[in-house]
Amino acid sequence: MGVVLNIENGKREPASIKDLIDLTAADMGRVNELILSKAGSDVEMIPEVANHLISSGGKRLRPMLTLAAAQMFGYAGEGHVKLATSVEFMHTATLLHDDVVDESGMRRGKKTARMIWGNQASVLVGDFLLGQAFRMMVDVGSLEALDILSSAASIIAEGEVMQLAAAKNLETTEDEHFAVIKAKTAALFSAAAEVGPVIAQATRNDRAALRSYGMNLGLAFQLIDDALDYGGTSKDLGKNVGDDFREGKVTLPVILAYRRGTKAERTFWKRAIEDNVTDDAGLEKAIGLM
Repeated sequence: MGVVLNIENGKREPASIKDLIDLTAADMGRVNELILSKAGSDVEMIPEVANHLISSGGKRLRPMLTLAAAQMFGYAGEGHVKLATSVEFMHTATLLHDDVVDESGMRRGKKTARMIWGNQASVLVGDFLLGQAFRMMVDVGSLEALDILSSAASIIAEGEVMQLAAAKNLETTEDEHFAVIKAKTAALFSAAAEVGPVIAQATRNDRAALRSYGMNLGLAFQLIDDALDYGGTSKDLGKNVGDDFREGKVTLPVILAYRRGTKAERTFWKRAIEDNVTDDAGLEKAIGLM
């Protein structure tokens, strides 16, 4: 006969990044100083828009990955701080652009920059931050690190276009969805982890290991974020629960619920996602179907 297991006994404590925060604290202090410096401009609106998002929280996990990966291989220079700042600027730029594409109203519990300064300012300040990121990469002097991060920037843009092309398509397969999040989210995690060992002149095998680690961490990060939209809290998400649903985003929870659903449930998802019937009652039903 089968064995009955108590799931509660097998649960672990939630994963924590405290050790990573402690390990990189000193260098992150320098990164934060450089962020404030490089986000500055004589054009008054640029630092206003940039700092609105930069100062709104976020764990800054991506730059911490760069710092920790460089430390892991004994790097003793200054380049890892500039590369970590570049990574954070790339991430911030993608958020500014994402919010315009997705027409998002909230980010990390605050109004998005586009809601305050408009779409044009959000896009242009995102472009400014990308420019500053690439200037810092050039300052580091590692062509390989520059190649990795510039390639990531292109891949992220491709991921955004892939997501746009597949918008509201409930027939999206798991493989197609993974291709999107691999490009849109995981590519920057992967690059952030890889450039550390690159400037530390680690072996090819070590670089590949960190690249793979970053990629898989990025995939896990996005999958968890998508799941929390239907089962988390606003505090967990830094945005309203159900924002993905209200915006009609086809994430993995939706793909699976639609594929496994009854005819009536599939009709519900079509009305919600394709016809934009995404009120609070619909969200409650969607959560129930998950």
